[in-house]
Amino acid sequence: MRPAPPIPSPNIWHWPEVYEQENRAQDVHGAIWAALREAAPWHGLDVVDVGCGDGFHLPMFAGAASVTGVEPYAPLVERGRALGRPVRAGSATALPLPDASVDLVHARTAYFFGKGCEPGLAEAERVLRAGGAVAIVDLDATQGPYGRWMRADIPHYSPVAAERFFTGLGFSLLRIPTTWRFPDRATCEAVLRIEFSRSTADRALAETPGVEIPVAYRLHVRRKRPVRG
Repeated sequence: MRPAPPIPSPNIWHWPEVYEQENRAQDVHGAIWAALREAAPWHGLDVVDVGCGDGFHLPMFAGAASVTGVEPYAPLVERGRALGRPVRAGSATALPLPDASVDLVHARTAYFFGKGCEPGLAEAERVLRAGGAVAIVDLDATQGPYGRWMRADIPHYSPVAAERFFTGLGFSLLRIPTTWRFPDRATCEAVLRIEFSRSTADRALAETPGVEIPVAYRLHVRRKRPVRG
């Protein structure tokens, strides 16, 4: 059976250069990376970043034995490779990796949004070694102001239901407050306009007088249990 086609990303697929600026602005104090390093350290281990886009975050796994980015959208795979980043074509439900070949499966705001991502979780379990971890980083839409703007644009999405989905499957839950800081107002506006509808972006800009936005994330981690003989 062929894997389902990837769900188009509404931002990076169409505006990769603006999204690069967004990535540079996110988590300026490194709070997500500190939490991830504590919950699922990767030094000397094999890492795969699922739905990595053009591989922006791959260099952050410095010290890993190996780092592989997997991305379903061919233009982003090509862009990542042109930038010298180890990005391979593949999807969350069809990782181009052997069984039990990695120690950390990382995904940030990609595919693993709650109920419906079970095939991707099964694939993550396939490629993980015993004791390895799945680490899912997503925006915490229970927290404002960013979460409030998200809920305005996707009212059918329930962040509480998504959290319950992951905790019900044995994942931990950690809320991480961060700050986005843009180099100037024009970059801030460009990013908000690729993330939200026109009306919501207008509202977000009106509520953001400067170049900083408090944005909350959540981190879910689950380790693969050894098979008992």
